[in-house]
Amino acid sequence: MFVGIIDMPWWGYIVTALILTHITIASVTIFLHRHQAHRALDLHPIPSHFFRFWLWLTTGIVTKEWAAIHRKHHAKCETEEDPHSPVILGIGKVLREGAELYQKEAKNLETLNRYGHGTPDDWLERNIYGRHDRLGIVLMLAINIVLFGPLGLTIWAVQMAWIPVNAAGVINGLGHYFGYRNFACADASTNIIPWGIFIGGEELHNNHHAYASSAKLSSKWYELDIGWVYIRTLAMLKLAQVKKLAPKVRLNRSKINCDLETLQAVIVNRYEITARYAKLLKKTYAAEMALCKLHALDKLHNLDKLDMKQIKHWLHLDKSDLTDQQSTKLNSAIDASPTLHTTYHLHQDLTTIWERSTATKEQLLKQLNDWCHRAENSGIVAVREFSQRLRCYA
Repeated sequence: MFVGIIDMPWWGYIVTALILTHITIASVTIFLHRHQAHRALDLHPIPSHFFRFWLWLTTGIVTKEWAAIHRKHHAKCETEEDPHSPVILGIGKVLREGAELYQKEAKNLETLNRYGHGTPDDWLERNIYGRHDRLGIVLMLAINIVLFGPLGLTIWAVQMAWIPVNAAGVINGLGHYFGYRNFACADASTNIIPWGIFIGGEELHNNHHAYASSAKLSSKWYELDIGWVYIRTLAMLKLAQVKKLAPKVRLNRSKINCDLETLQAVIVNRYEITARYAKLLKKTYAAEMALCKLHALDKLHNLDKLDMKQIKHWLHLDKSDLTDQQSTKLNSAIDASPTLHTTYHLHQDLTTIWERSTATKEQLLKQLNDWCHRAENSGIVAVREFSQRLRCYA
């Protein structure tokens, strides 16, 4: 019986499949995502062509199609025009049919023409990779069977399913449905887990949506972006150059007044600031609920448990995202607590500072100073400390 050129124990085939699929994941996150779609780094022609060739063999992905669809996802995120939003289409559909949604959008010439600019357009792309996108997959099947025998077919099947399941399904689905958030983006993006190894760092999806043009997807000290490790390795070998990274929060503790530098730093770090205030709001809500229980105050606590969980979620949303019924319930809870009322409305007022694009810098600076003045005179210790820290952004 033909066993292939390479004969291994059973576990060897599993390890081989994992290595091959991980190379594909690395190619997607480094080449397609960070290099092509977002221009977060430049790649030397050697790794660039390798990644392109490997993706042709293992996925049949056309670079222009992938980059265009992903750029449109960011431009139209969580709207009817988003190619694969679980918020609009439902988590089940995106998980089960992520690859089909991608193929459907890839046929949309308007998407390709509008969002596919700057992608490879050389002889290889026009005559091989783009024109014969299925040929590479067939060639990969033949190579696997020659190398590994009948088990090569199984390895090939795993390779073919890896990106549709993990990238098109899991990242596009769970990455907008389940997990934690470091940054309060306008969309529903989440970090699935803090260790981005299995899918090349793409698990840190909320971090990516906060700063889409950053070559590094990890943000907190405990997060790991394996794709960033590979990029740093390529950079040390002079095979890659990082162009963009997410801003780091810098504080000048000697500052006591907001100036134009403060305003710029606040706008740049707005997602981090909003997330930090959301935690403050969450703690305030919990403290008020505990106080109500302690003193048997029914005015705030006289809501069923389901409503209380919903209100806890609604506190972090913009007013425009709530229905009339939700707004009524939320206002009832907020109005029952002066502390919660003040904290909530200061949160809403803070976000409007960077949303008013028509205002001049001087007007925005005045609004920021007014906000800090109100926050520090609110009588709420946590809010006053938050404002004092905000003045130190640099």
